[in-house]
Amino acid sequence: MEWLSAENVVAVVTAAVGVLVSVGVLWYERRIPAQRRIGYRVQMDTPIGSGVNVRLGLFDETPDMSDATLVLLRIENDGSQSISRDDYTGIERHGLTVEFTDRAVRGTAVTQPVEAGHLMEHFTPAAGMRQEGGLIRLPRVPLNRHQHFKLLVLLTGGEVGSPIRIVGGIRDGDIRVNSAARPDEKPPVFSRAARSITVALTIGVVTLSTIILALDRTPPPPVECARGSLRVAGSTAFQPAATELATLYTQACEGSSIDVDMHGSDAGVRLLDERGASPATVVFADGAKPGGYPELHENSRVAVVLFSLVVNDTVRVRDLSLDDVRRIYRGEIRNWNHFPGNPDLEIRLVSRDANSGTRVAFQRRVLGGNEPIPTSSRDCLTRDDPKALVTRCELGSTDEVLRTVGNVAGAIGYSELRTGVAAPKGLHRITIDAEEPSPEKITSNGYPYWVVEYAYTYRDPAPDSLAARFLDYVNSHDQQALRTHGHVPCSAPQAYPLCGDRPRP
Repeated sequence: MEWLSAENVVAVVTAAVGVLVSVGVLWYERRIPAQRRIGYRVQMDTPIGSGVNVRLGLFDETPDMSDATLVLLRIENDGSQSISRDDYTGIERHGLTVEFTDRAVRGTAVTQPVEAGHLMEHFTPAAGMRQEGGLIRLPRVPLNRHQHFKLLVLLTGGEVGSPIRIVGGIRDGDIRVNSAARPDEKPPVFSRAARSITVALTIGVVTLSTIILALDRTPPPPVECARGSLRVAGSTAFQPAATELATLYTQACEGSSIDVDMHGSDAGVRLLDERGASPATVVFADGAKPGGYPELHENSRVAVVLFSLVVNDTVRVRDLSLDDVRRIYRGEIRNWNHFPGNPDLEIRLVSRDANSGTRVAFQRRVLGGNEPIPTSSRDCLTRDDPKALVTRCELGSTDEVLRTVGNVAGAIGYSELRTGVAAPKGLHRITIDAEEPSPEKITSNGYPYWVVEYAYTYRDPAPDSLAARFLDYVNSHDQQALRTHGHVPCSAPQAYPLCGDRPRP
């Protein structure tokens, strides 16, 4: 779809994030008013020191202070509603309990900000204020929103940093370690929700801007359109790319119709020779056509097509040497247990038929020009000839090869990369001499299994014909469609040594 570009996707995602975050903030704001919350924070927990005389105003001099610690604890209403005395839910007279693990309370002082000076009158024994062991019982102190008080506590025993917690109950609320900004600190200019929205939208905008700037905005060369009908035949390995190119061309050019029906390179060449110029036909072939077809014109060398070996997942092999591949196809290696770590499983060869350019390229570039052993099976599972050493079958298309290799235990076959589509289930690709079929390294890594894709027409088509215009489109307009399927356009610099001395502009 034309709208499915990188910048459009990011723009849609950015808008969606903005809407979702805004809806989330509204939902959050609607729920917050129902909350009462008391938060607390340990602002200081420090040792006083051995042998020190402690005189801290409200604290009396206290003996045995060698392990004394001083804790400053801040307690505040950080919810969205005021808390009254009746909002405390405990059955005791006091409201909250401060627990100091492994430490004993020796003295307590209460402080509060000037604007909340009236709170002091609540901290009396009659109201429930008392200390015992490692506990401080706090009265039911009413707190308006953001009001707070602090406890300065002298402790002995235990260590600095021992757990401190406040327990109790609040109606329609909770008590938790405070993570909100403290009221006596300068509040942020924007709320947390506003900051979150700003950050999310900024990331989206920056990403969108980066993609737009990074993209090559140079408009592609115009499509030279022609009306009429055209048939495309030939290599099944090239069929996915040819189908996409035909679809793109007909979408751009009203009045054009291209039928892609491919059954093998040699079959396409014979079809073109038999039918001649009518109906108009373009044939893509894996490699140069055989001799004996003088009327067929090599219109162009389109791309370097890479192939790979594929094996059924019952086989653990991930790499084969070129010599081992040749021995397998000569019938010298007939069981996968020849390779360490692999099962006792017969090797079954799944090949293409004689019309296939993929097979010709395999014989010439991988098998060193030698023919594989004769066909011995029609179903790729059992040998029709009991005397045959190896089970070998031939199929009419790449799709059939991939399906069969994926379904037959111990099977090995070959196909083009097909990077633009998902790999069939039940099989995996293997490397040759530890080299993978890489479009980026095709001229440098020595990988053997590749072929140049040729385009043939019957004689020279008229310059304004659909055949000529479509081939111009294939060679010069939409190279990305070729790359998507793992092919290297002959116009690409790395393909020059392989395509010959006639690179397209």
